[in-house]
Amino acid sequence: MLQVLGKASSINVRKVMWTCAELGLPFARENWGSGFQSTHDPAFLALNPNAMVPVIKDEDFVLWESNSIIRYLAGREGNTALYPTEPRARARVDQWLDWQATDLNKSWTYPFLSLVRHSPAHQDPQALTEACGQWAANMAILEGQLQASGGHVSGEAFSLADIAIGLSVNRWFQTPLQHPHLPAVSAYYERLSQRPGYLLHGRNGTP
Repeated sequence: MLQVLGKASSINVRKVMWTCAELGLPFARENWGSGFQSTHDPAFLALNPNAMVPVIKDEDFVLWESNSIIRYLAGREGNTALYPTEPRARARVDQWLDWQATDLNKSWTYPFLSLVRHSPAHQDPQALTEACGQWAANMAILEGQLQASGGHVSGEAFSLADIAIGLSVNRWFQTPLQHPHLPAVSAYYERLSQRPGYLLHGRNGTP
């Protein structure tokens, strides 16, 4: 059985678990991360020298980086709806997966640590204001894409890009800050909430 290593509250572990739900893949999860087994344990570092979750073990195959993992799982199962094989369609999914992992994630890091985790190192008012503004700017980019795409991030159909970005959208709404009016993002949030995997691993009360 597929093994998923990482704590259930991790946004990137939840990304993998939601993908498994969409694919109908059974898995066993092991708790690694803060409060559980340390990711700096030599046994974990042998799997991922970055000391980050998630990691998967598929028999003798080990893989880390959440977006690489979900691409691998969709490819392993031959699910071309989640991850198309046609070059342009696949490139569009990859574009938004990469945007989520870089621009979008970076913009919510400071507000999340400040307002949700209450990190003492992330309480500078000016830095918080600037970071919230950048996060809102990226959500406005998503708003424009959803207005143009026909309902999902990379086009009309649900894809891996929606798994990655859908979890970030949940974090957006679950973080106590001022949210500008983004009707397409709000409708998208409700649309994703019709999927059992999202309710289980995404919109489940965890930011």
